Amino acid sequence: MYLWIKALHIIFMVCWFAGLFYLPRIFVNIQLSESAEVKAHLNQMALKLYRFMAPFLVLTVFFGVWLAWLNWDYLARAGWFHAKMTLLVLLIGYHFSCGYYRRQLANNRCQKSHLFFRFFNEAPVLVLFAAVILAVLKPF
Repeated sequence: MYLWIKALHIIFMVCWFAGLFYLPRIFVNIQLSESAEVKAHLNQMALKLYRFMAPFLVLTVFFGVWLAWLNWDYLARAGWFHAKMTLLVLLIGYHFSCGYYRRQLANNRCQKSHLFFRFFNEAPVLVLFAAVILAVLKPF
């Protein structure tokens, strides 16, 4: 049973990250577009993707909490786990900031440039690298 829970956690995490990687790229294209029609289409894509990502966030956290609960005696003392949970909190904040920017872009009130969103898009990549290294190597 443990391995099934772990597999589901990883599957939903990959799905969530796919959205976290793609949504800010849509933001870049919205900010680069001169056409109101293209912007409207991209904003619709961003809305659908954001709504699609939300259940993957919830399921990733659900199965992660279940895994932690099954191993709590070990994980409560593991420094790498606390670091990984800090990254998770930051990533959840990033997810909701994507929702904030999506709403701003949809209402044509976003003051951020396409260059900002290019850099903003790199944050989940760095978090993914760090989280995988922590989970696999368990350095402390």
